[in-house]
Amino acid sequence: MMSDHSTTSSFGSVIRKRSLSRRTLLRGMGTAIGLPLLDAMVPSMTATAATPAAAENLRRVGYIYVPMGYNPKEWTPQGETLENLPSSLSPLEAVKEQVTVISGMDLQNAYPGSHATSNAAFLSAAQAKLTESSDYSLGITVDQIAAKHFGHQTQLPSLELSMDLLSTVGQCDNGYACVYQNNLSWSSDNTPLPSEAHPRIVFESMFGEGGTPEQRQSALQKRASLLDSVTTEIKRLQGRLGASDRNKVDQYLESIREVERRIEHAERTAKDNPLPDLDRPVGVPVAFADHARLMFDLQLLAFQGDITRIVTFQLAREASTRTYPEIGVPEPHHPVTHHGGNPEKLAKVAKINQFHVQLFAEFLEKMGATPEGDGTLLDHSLYMYGSGMGDPDAHNHHDLPILVAGGAAGRMQGGRHMLFEGEEPLANLHLTLLNKVGVPMESFADSTGALEL
Repeated sequence: MMSDHSTTSSFGSVIRKRSLSRRTLLRGMGTAIGLPLLDAMVPSMTATAATPAAAENLRRVGYIYVPMGYNPKEWTPQGETLENLPSSLSPLEAVKEQVTVISGMDLQNAYPGSHATSNAAFLSAAQAKLTESSDYSLGITVDQIAAKHFGHQTQLPSLELSMDLLSTVGQCDNGYACVYQNNLSWSSDNTPLPSEAHPRIVFESMFGEGGTPEQRQSALQKRASLLDSVTTEIKRLQGRLGASDRNKVDQYLESIREVERRIEHAERTAKDNPLPDLDRPVGVPVAFADHARLMFDLQLLAFQGDITRIVTFQLAREASTRTYPEIGVPEPHHPVTHHGGNPEKLAKVAKINQFHVQLFAEFLEKMGATPEGDGTLLDHSLYMYGSGMGDPDAHNHHDLPILVAGGAAGRMQGGRHMLFEGEEPLANLHLTLLNKVGVPMESFADSTGALEL
């Protein structure tokens, strides 16, 4: 009979043989595909296996921006719980235990009050230099502070996404250069990071097959799927994994295939759209919601495959004239927000708010349905959703609409409405969330201290 010591040693050697690096990639022609967190990446007999500690080191954080404020009557919960969600937040019902609604945040450095400064200050809490030229200046944004701290651990330090073409230059809003309105993320005072709205380009930045449009088209004609070039690698990997891990890999790769199919379908049907949205890149889904869902799914794949741990997403642009006839708002968004107290216009603002929240809620539900470690992808991530403008009719930056979602690997508790009285700097929330994802900071911009969340 084998001794206990021999049994342990023998089993340990098997575990070491099966253990995979978190950075394991499947490589093919022009392709490198990351993998979801697998049991084989954390030896199952160690103290860290399948515990919160195994996933908390991922430290994922995302920021979603929505423009032009909100209708507070249909947004703000009554009391300190989310038992009865107001209409604009009603799509969050299924995930509300993972959501905190935060009222009372102020963005003083966004004044004197404009669309450009609302966008620019949201993640920087900094005052934009008033200029129409290229001597613009702002401040580093919180996502890039996180990227400098742990972005080097992944294929992409951060991912900057949007929904609209950002081709405007010069002066866009009350003497402010368009760069402030176009860019949510800044890596330094004078370095805005352009965002990408085209799903194909984002997909290829994550999985390969980049290059010029001609090179990408040629590559598309040569293959049925990006995954075809890694078939041998997939088979080799699957032979090393247990049943649970094989299922995780199969589901992840099928998700990649499905996103790729939807991108290709959008590109094929783009020619048939007689009335393209001038803000919408060619080759993206015709419907706003379909485009947004695709961009959200790309974020999910990026987090699940550990391609990046930091995402910013401009769900719609400030001063956007996009219409939403699919929800009963055929008028352009921006004029509707100048409501002047008109109940009809306020109701339409609330409908747009609800529509945007619905898309976010669908994404949260998908994250919550994606197993990882001892919980889900949502349990191990942290998202902040909101606007840099409060009342759009007044262009003020008081009492902003803010949501925080996700468990942050046990560091966040949801199901709450937190109301801060007075003028609580949004920078305090940024500081708090940075600390919760493992970026130790004592101050940020005009912060006065961390919040008790």
